[in-house]
Amino acid sequence: MSGEAAFELPEEIEDIRSAVRALCGAFPLEYWRGLEPAGYPEAFVRALTEHGWLAALIPTEYGGAGLGLTAAAVILEEISASGGNPSACHAQMYVMGTLLRHGNAEQKARWLPRIASGELRLQAFGVTEPGAGSDTTSITTRARRTESGYRIDGQKIWTSRAEHSDLMVLLARTTPRADVDRRADGISVFLVDMRAAGDALTIRPIKTMMNHATTEVFIDGLDVPADALIGEEGRGFRYILDGMNAERILIASECVGDGRWFVETGARYAGERKVFGRPIGANQGVQFPLAKAYAAVRAADLMRLRAASLFERDRPCAAEANMAKLLASEASWEAANACLDAHGGFGFAEEYDVERKFRETRLYRTAPVANNLVLAYLGQHVLGMPRSY
Repeated sequence: MSGEAAFELPEEIEDIRSAVRALCGAFPLEYWRGLEPAGYPEAFVRALTEHGWLAALIPTEYGGAGLGLTAAAVILEEISASGGNPSACHAQMYVMGTLLRHGNAEQKARWLPRIASGELRLQAFGVTEPGAGSDTTSITTRARRTESGYRIDGQKIWTSRAEHSDLMVLLARTTPRADVDRRADGISVFLVDMRAAGDALTIRPIKTMMNHATTEVFIDGLDVPADALIGEEGRGFRYILDGMNAERILIASECVGDGRWFVETGARYAGERKVFGRPIGANQGVQFPLAKAYAAVRAADLMRLRAASLFERDRPCAAEANMAKLLASEASWEAANACLDAHGGFGFAEEYDVERKFRETRLYRTAPVANNLVLAYLGQHVLGMPRSY
């Protein structure tokens, strides 16, 4: 299973795929296994930065590669397909969109070159809150105007990589929900310099079943300058919707990569492992689930590429981005189960890496948006049925 699309991608995309695959070869399964349960892949992230892959979406005038979302998608796909875990760095790609699309010229000139060079890391996305969950418009983190800017108070949860980031894109209410006509109004987005925050930010790791470096962040009297505001005050929720479409496409790409790894690993093992005098892959009970998973992964791949193409052409792509995330996360989970079943008891052994990847890919049926909410979106906004939430 080579990961090629059913239609031909530009040669430069395939060159990127090959280059990322070669880089990942220097970080074998043993490297990722050795990071469990909570180690951060600092060396891997550094290598990606030095080769320019984490600056893929930053325009060339700011020191980036100036690539499109399809290229970024392939980068993350290949990391997953190599057996690695791109969650350590994927946010820098999709969080970047808020600054790229809605930041002013001064903000871009100040921050983007330093992010592209690796001097600064933009990995933290402060959106979700304990009392809001997927209902982003119900956030209560508050930003109040001061003489020099804003003072922010509140709490965020599931803010991954906050301990490994210099900058955070932070969503906060500048107008209470009770004082706006539409619940999406009154929310603003800020680019926070975490190095200057001092004691105003308290970061606490959350132990989870997968190595995702996720945290909760407590914000107590955080003063930020006026130029930390991205775009217009009160329109922040609309700004991050662009980033959410990119996020879904990139997460779908990781799942496509995971699915490739599971199918390839399961098929290889099924061809080598012999029981009752023949390879277990000769048994339809082992062979067919892997074959079915392969078909599902390939179908999800097509939707992912369709969504990325629309995004790059500034065409509406919310439905396609959501479907890509839905199909890819379900396909990778189907592939994970087929691979684990093929390995039998050995699938639970750390040295085979199946159980690690199994845990990692399961996350994406729930995050960054639960698949049930994707179905609700499609039901209401695509099929025209009544709102279900």
